[in-house]
Amino acid sequence: MAGEPRVQPDIDEDLCTGCGQCVTACPTGALRLVDGHAALVDPEACGYCADCEDLCPEGAIALPYEISFGD
Repeated sequence: MAGEPRVQPDIDEDLCTGCGQCVTACPTGALRLVDGHAALVDPEACGYCADCEDLCPEGAIALPYEISFGD
């Protein structure tokens, strides 16, 4: 819904080694390496495909899901 905050990938900088696999795999270019760590630089472009989460060898990326119950 418009105006509501989107759930975004959570990147743990302490676990990220900066290998860049997530950046290479991101089909929308939403991720980049910033100061040697993966960063979500274009949140609106993120399609939440989970490629980054699946490929991260360190488990530094998590894609939380929001469960919404009706009114």
